[in-house]
Amino acid sequence: MATEGRSTESPSAASRRLESAGFVHVVARADGDALAASGLLARALAERGTPFQVSVDRTVADRTARVRAREPAANDVTIGVGAVDADVTRLDADDRPATLAALEFARELGATPDPVLALAGLVAAGVEPGAGESEWVLETARERGLVERRPGVAVPTADPVDGVAHSTRLCASWSGDIDAARDALAGVAVDLDEPESFDADDHRAIGSAIALDVVGADEADAGAAETVQRALRPYATPEHAFATVGGYADVLEATARAEAGTGAALAMGHDAHEPALEAWREYGRRAQLALEAGSTGRYDGLFVVGVDDGPVEAVARLAVAFRSPEPVVLAIGTGESAIATRNDDALGATVEAVARELETAADADSNADSEPSHEGTIAYDSGRRRGYLRYDTGRDESTIIATVRDLL
Repeated sequence: MATEGRSTESPSAASRRLESAGFVHVVARADGDALAASGLLARALAERGTPFQVSVDRTVADRTARVRAREPAANDVTIGVGAVDADVTRLDADDRPATLAALEFARELGATPDPVLALAGLVAAGVEPGAGESEWVLETARERGLVERRPGVAVPTADPVDGVAHSTRLCASWSGDIDAARDALAGVAVDLDEPESFDADDHRAIGSAIALDVVGADEADAGAAETVQRALRPYATPEHAFATVGGYADVLEATARAEAGTGAALAMGHDAHEPALEAWREYGRRAQLALEAGSTGRYDGLFVVGVDDGPVEAVARLAVAFRSPEPVVLAIGTGESAIATRNDDALGATVEAVARELETAADADSNADSEPSHEGTIAYDSGRRRGYLRYDTGRDESTIIATVRDLL
């Protein structure tokens, strides 16, 4: 289960290889940061006239199989955004958002990166716009009049009801239910049917009402008050298809996992705004309803959510941000699980170790039976503060929980 591939190259070294490439295959993990990074690199290649393909896959095994299935020409280059068990150039590193590396690659290639896409990728990676290395990105966007900070909520749509109902950056009693969200905002002295007329006071009133509902939810953990602050006072994008940077990030996250082709097209700059929003709405609705209906269990350092039908990664991320009294959440669905953490520690080694242990346990069970009770392998992936596992449906949930607890 080696996941490193070729070591990450410097932007200068990698860009020299890309400059002479006849074709570039970008193989990306399925999250908003990697999707934004892929889009930035793809746009830079398009400016140069270099043919390319972007593929988005959920697990290390999926990406590895895609790379090995190709028979590249001598001057083809494969770029991995996320771990690949093959000899490819890694764009990203475990301790740094892929979006930052993609920005460097794009500039080395002589392209002018889209700062709004870059900021959305950074938000998806959990980075506050303007923090650390991203300061120049935010300043560039401001100087070009592409972003402006205002009161309100970070959602992708101008309609706040639609935005908060389907967001995976918020969690309250109305989440996942557009009628309930409208009822919740009905008491705000704002004409919700005319969002184009909102002024700063209107946005501020909406933001305050949403924050109170999030923090005041019966199941809200103490950390919800801190988390909701990240969704308030957004960077608005007046000339963009999406209303805010944070909302754009939410759409990238949703499409990366639910409709990767639509997400890749969106990140590459194609006209995919409407199908991306539809995918985001369905993804957010399912995630919120799954969290609300999920069974829960608390262990020392670990909060477990049982998911009957919903995107486990979004459920884990919502739970750790708004519901969990523990710093790590394990969301267990049918044939898949997701891990999310509040900590900044990279989860890659932990998730790979969990996969190894589960594989070993499955092999032991199979050897003990005359007919194997487990088929297939454990597929996995990891990103900043998250992990994903996919397996056959015969896995015992108690074994998964115990394995994760032991290796955290």
